[in-house]
Amino acid sequence: MKRSTLSVLLALLGAVAAGVPSPAVAAAAPVQPLERAHAHNDYEHTRPLDDALDNGFGSVEADVWLVDGELRVAHDLAGTRPGRTLRSLYLQPLAERVRANRGSVYPHWRGSLQLLVDVKSDGPSTYRAVDEALREFRPMFTQWTNGHERRGPVEVVISGNRPREDMLAQRRRLAGYDGRLSDLGTGTPATFMPLVSDNWTNHFTWQGAGPIPALEREKLRRIVAQAHAAGYRVRFWATPDVAGAPREAVWRELIAADVDQINTDDLVGLREFLLANDPAERHAA
Repeated sequence: MKRSTLSVLLALLGAVAAGVPSPAVAAAAPVQPLERAHAHNDYEHTRPLDDALDNGFGSVEADVWLVDGELRVAHDLAGTRPGRTLRSLYLQPLAERVRANRGSVYPHWRGSLQLLVDVKSDGPSTYRAVDEALREFRPMFTQWTNGHERRGPVEVVISGNRPREDMLAQRRRLAGYDGRLSDLGTGTPATFMPLVSDNWTNHFTWQGAGPIPALEREKLRRIVAQAHAAGYRVRFWATPDVAGAPREAVWRELIAADVDQINTDDLVGLREFLLANDPAERHAA
């Protein structure tokens, strides 16, 4: 190995050990952030987090299991692997990116990336482990203290097995609570529940074939209006996600209703669709 090559490798290893972002992070090409884009089961992509950020996504989702003291990321317990953790796949890379971009996930972006942590194992114990893991990177996160919010470049929201009472009991939280449509109208403050998510198929029959029924369109817009009036963002999962006209029809209705986040496993497909069809994204671009 040439001395110059060895020197470069040693410098990179030293930078990693010191917590300095790699040149790939520091020199990431600018991308249009897409606040409506949510990477469902993000960890299943070839490059978890990086693939979503390279496509400008404003929200990513990680399923976590507490196994042998590690917050392992996987859809099923059988798929968990030692070392493949919330910290290694998401928290540390995000901290490096925020440091490289001087306090933002994307260069010069004033928004917050949503990190949706879907708790799959026991709620209270897993949440305690998540809370502890977040505290290592506390300055990066949106924080809530006695109901007062301080925005950060990353906002964590807890979904799945959500220990509501445990979270409510905290004087200071580094994560919000993911509500359901049944929580609308309960008076839950947005400083505790910034997001409301639900299964599309539990509330709508339309799957994109033909026009949306008028009553379902009215229902969708009523849900969004009620949520927004209370300060909540809105997301639906289990919407059609196979490329084609039905998926595009559903996505158009979600945009027209001002649903805040659109779920997909197809990062490039949603990015291209939003840039072509979402007036807010076209204006930002």
